[in-house]
Amino acid sequence: MDASLLKETEFAQTTHEKWVKLAQKALKGADFNETLVSRTDDDIAVGPLYQRASKAQLTPRKNPSQVWHIVQRIDDPDPARANKQLLEDLENGATGIALVFEGAPNAFGYGLPATREAVDQVLRGVHLDMIHLRMDVHPKSRACADWFVDYMRPRDVNPKTLSFSLGIDPAATLAGTGRLRMSIAALKASLPQALAGFFSDDLPGIVLEADGRVYHNAGATEAQELGAMLSIAAGHFRLFEEARQPIHYAAPHIGFALSVDQDQFISIAKIRALRRLWARLQEACDITPSAAMIHAETSMRMMTKLDPETNILRTTIASFAAAIGGADTIAILPHTITHGLPDGSARRLARNTQLVLADESNLAFVADPACGSGAVESLTEALCAAAWKEFQTLEREGGILQSLVEGKLQERIVNARHARAERYKSGERSIIGTTVFPAATERPVKVLDAPHMPLPTDGVVHCEPLTFPRIDETLQA
Repeated sequence: MDASLLKETEFAQTTHEKWVKLAQKALKGADFNETLVSRTDDDIAVGPLYQRASKAQLTPRKNPSQVWHIVQRIDDPDPARANKQLLEDLENGATGIALVFEGAPNAFGYGLPATREAVDQVLRGVHLDMIHLRMDVHPKSRACADWFVDYMRPRDVNPKTLSFSLGIDPAATLAGTGRLRMSIAALKASLPQALAGFFSDDLPGIVLEADGRVYHNAGATEAQELGAMLSIAAGHFRLFEEARQPIHYAAPHIGFALSVDQDQFISIAKIRALRRLWARLQEACDITPSAAMIHAETSMRMMTKLDPETNILRTTIASFAAAIGGADTIAILPHTITHGLPDGSARRLARNTQLVLADESNLAFVADPACGSGAVESLTEALCAAAWKEFQTLEREGGILQSLVEGKLQERIVNARHARAERYKSGERSIIGTTVFPAATERPVKVLDAPHMPLPTDGVVHCEPLTFPRIDETLQA
């Protein structure tokens, strides 16, 4: 070890010990660990003091030279009104859109009609080669891919200039709706061939996705969410192996979607951990690792119905964490979403929050600014270990699809949700505006008039669907 580095390490160790002694003195005999050390839902200790990481690993976004895509959800059941929203968002700073269709686990009761006509209408006037387009996971994702191709064909769009994600993830659909339209065997037999045309070096888009948001919003811990995404990605690889197609062609076209919440450091570490876990999975499959494409959306489970303006603070912290953690695309849930379909004012606040973070705070200027932080590096490594353990559990259960059919993953997630609720009920954790400092009078909230869309009821494979109660709802229950 270099003498100067050794001296710096010794100084950091001495400083850390001094701070610990000072804290213990201030606590007047109270136990240091019990008082100042908190624990995550995965029982990972989070201390108040960390030494600087000596072997930090740079974990930037896929393209660190560019700002992340500012994505706005398009989830209005009225395609004409949705098209108007979309154009307004793009004209005022958004650089990407997420089409959220009815029946999607992430639609929260709304969503565009899942038809070819709705896609044509909502994309009217949009220059697809100038934005990022993602389609959220939903029961008709495979058909939607064909609609997307049919929409581009007469418009002479060069596929090489596009940035898109088709959001095909059967596991998320099964988990969120409790059903699949075809058997698992039929899915394995047909999906690789059906999507073969999309897996091209000339087509720089995401075809298959590992979506962790459905598990997070149902109550999963960070490790459970990450482990589920790894098992989904491994399942995608197996589809291509069984179809005798090289998996190294599929890897660059597999993307990820996860949730970020108001726990800033955990959210930063979760995104960084996902990148490392994806690289490790590819290495285990003997292929050269490709960088992960990660979409981050602010958590629905952290949102509150009481005093909804406090949601603006939560989503700001969450989106900040997503940007610092290195997400490639970020979407913010409007603060009034717990009351219904958000109106233009709430959508504008969600959009402008990202614009401030990107253009005024310049958060994308430094690639992986958390690199070297003792706290973030420690959390990242701990999450990697816990997530890999959950991934191994799912694989022993036959993969995530089989685990869902047998109800095993759902049981672990529900147990985690109940344990978290108890920590809020006991006062160990609190929600500003709900459990502490509630508003004396609730202000009226404006939302759009829109029908509540039911989940699909057809399918040949069934399981117990995950439910998505917010944390404030679990306390009321």
